[in-house]
Amino acid sequence: MSAPEELYAGGMCASYGLDPRFTERDYVDAVDADLLQKLRGWAEENADETLRPTGKNKRNLNPLIVSSGGAPTLELAWWGYLVDGEPAKFPSINSRSERLRDRPAALRSRAIVPATRWFEMQKPSRTWHSFAAEDDGLLGMAAVTRPGRTSDGAEFTCYSIIMRPGLERHAGVHERMPLLIPAGFAPEWLSGDAPAQDLIDAALGAASAEDQRIRARPMTGRP
Repeated sequence: MSAPEELYAGGMCASYGLDPRFTERDYVDAVDADLLQKLRGWAEENADETLRPTGKNKRNLNPLIVSSGGAPTLELAWWGYLVDGEPAKFPSINSRSERLRDRPAALRSRAIVPATRWFEMQKPSRTWHSFAAEDDGLLGMAAVTRPGRTSDGAEFTCYSIIMRPGLERHAGVHERMPLLIPAGFAPEWLSGDAPAQDLIDAALGAASAEDQRIRARPMTGRP
């Protein structure tokens, strides 16, 4: 594989959801009320639509929590990377946590993707499953970002969701899952300056409590 494929290929999260009825749980202490209000408003306007990678023709932009001046800020971003004015030819919507430990440059700009669930297809049955917290609380999925520009000169923040090895109890459904960032670790993830290996390891350790909240539920159709 080429270097880009080694970093990005693997078990993928290609869709997720943001229910406007989300419970804020601990995130109410990590970000201000205005950000949460804007996030809920965006979800209501989009009628709980499944969030998918941004396309060349349909430029859906998804909410992203980034650090601006040391404070969490909400912006709309392009899911996947833009290269030479076009969507990347390699699968850039997800990045492997294992590879990022050795790629400090890729971790310089980070974000949190707000969601209430994500979707994966179980093989070989091709049954879709929804992964969500038991209390339907707001989840924060770790992401890395970089700037991008389309062929018409429009500039966007582009993001890639970080995937890690999945939990043993979900092994029969899918082998990987997003790296979840609990509210208490959000400031460190967004603006901490620890070395890449230390940051990823700390994030994995902090995620353990979030992991215990997640349950996989089979769906009757596709998301």
